[in-house]
Amino acid sequence: MNNETTIEKPLVVGISGASGSIIASKLVDALIERDIQVALIVSHASRIVWKQEMDESFGEFLERKIQTGKVKNYHIGDIQAPMASGTYPIRGMVIVPCSMATVAALATGLADNLLRRTADVCFKERRPITIVPRETPLSQLHLENLSKLANMGANIMPPQPAFYLKPNSLDDVVEFLVQRLLMTCGITDELPQDIRYNGPN
Repeated sequence: MNNETTIEKPLVVGISGASGSIIASKLVDALIERDIQVALIVSHASRIVWKQEMDESFGEFLERKIQTGKVKNYHIGDIQAPMASGTYPIRGMVIVPCSMATVAALATGLADNLLRRTADVCFKERRPITIVPRETPLSQLHLENLSKLANMGANIMPPQPAFYLKPNSLDDVVEFLVQRLLMTCGITDELPQDIRYNGPN
């Protein structure tokens, strides 16, 4: 008889210091709604951006989400965290938003904190990883680094609105992006009917 405890694989959500905190927030909400364990890794800069963009601090947000029993936060300097090892099972990783500094670090194999180390593990173990880069316009160096990550197997998903769906609000734009992220992570198989293109009217 096998007495080993089955580990429920979490999805790692990394948040770096770029604009777009609302996408990360709504992604975490969507994962909780689907009963998916979430492992958060948040950079120091992202907390500053979060405070500027959101109606509550990241600490307040985190406190509410931990109460669901579905979210665990890992300090970015905690190199002993389980996802720093390829032997620890995870569903994959989403870095949303992803700064160009983080993109550059990943493209050059710099794994100097838990967020970058976890991404490095995803690459070496060939696990799903999605990068949501937040910079515009993109320089040649940005594009070269993103191309490297794509060649390594990353999904590169810039947070671009689906204008053809005629979004009426920021919430509509974010909802579309979150649903696309759920698909890239293998959480869902298709977009909801109301936010998919069904041909001309």
